[in-house]
Amino acid sequence: MTLLHLMGSSRSGGAETYFVSLALALARDGLAEAAAIRAHPMRERTLAEAGIRVEVLPYSVPFDFTTPRRIAALASEVGAKVLLQWMNRAGRCGPRRGPWARIGRLGGYYDLKYYRGCDLLVANTEDIRRYIVAEGWPAERVAYVPNFAAAGMQPALSRGRHDTPEDAPLLLAMGRLHQAKGLDVALKAMAALPEAYLWIAGDGPMEDELKALAQQLGVARRVRFLGWRDDASALYRAADICVFPSRYEPLGNTVIQSWAHGVPVAAAASVGPAALIRDGEDGLLVPVDEADALAAAVRRLIGDEGLRARLREAGLARAAGEFAEAPVVARWREIFASFGER
Repeated sequence: MTLLHLMGSSRSGGAETYFVSLALALARDGLAEAAAIRAHPMRERTLAEAGIRVEVLPYSVPFDFTTPRRIAALASEVGAKVLLQWMNRAGRCGPRRGPWARIGRLGGYYDLKYYRGCDLLVANTEDIRRYIVAEGWPAERVAYVPNFAAAGMQPALSRGRHDTPEDAPLLLAMGRLHQAKGLDVALKAMAALPEAYLWIAGDGPMEDELKALAQQLGVARRVRFLGWRDDASALYRAADICVFPSRYEPLGNTVIQSWAHGVPVAAAASVGPAALIRDGEDGLLVPVDEADALAAAVRRLIGDEGLRARLREAGLARAAGEFAEAPVVARWREIFASFGER
């Protein structure tokens, strides 16, 4: 069977990154795929290099009459049995009818009006699955499939590339520069961690504000804003500790990616990380929006090599078990196969 992905976002964010990761994993598993996406040159190139047919569409809202027709034409041309809808814009612009199944993949607590007409909704956390059912969606038409995490092949990035001492504790924060991600909390924590350096990988609307805050706090000398990166594995391997201070986070890909790379993680106890992390066993949790608590957790990790080692090993075990690529791909293949005879 052939799967057609619908991705209407042109941003570089966690859901968009995972869309590419899953598409590549399914391609490695031999699934025939195509993708109707909004313009994003790097994404287009990555998918095409994996042998996935890519069509770039406008995904304009609210009055886009072109995208639905072109998606329907592409689906017919490639013989798609399933359309996999990624996020809300794809739902608003996707075709309403056709000889295919529609599956909506939810990585957050989205408004379900954008998923009307879907045959199945797939949640990437159990809590999101419960939310969907509580909103009135039939339980038998909701599935849970977690994201997978995999350590890439890139070697650790040289600290010298970003003027960072080899012997300094290096913290890594990954995420969009947005209020929800709490990166201002990480900067405030840095004021209480004078020996540490912080790399922030991501872009977004708060970049200037965060850089100004780093200056005001007197920590700018030890903070590096790296922008959006496509070498995440190299960054994880360079870091000693991952900090994840999100105020709002349905899942927390950074947590499972940290585990996959063997990096101890200290995270704010927002919904996703609090559901993932077993505090003190495979990570450290601190209250949301409390910079002092985050700094204390980081100091604890810096000062206790045995704790870092225990968290590292436990995280690697979680990533290799619950969040491994093979069982996640197998579960998706089961779902697609159940619609393959339409």
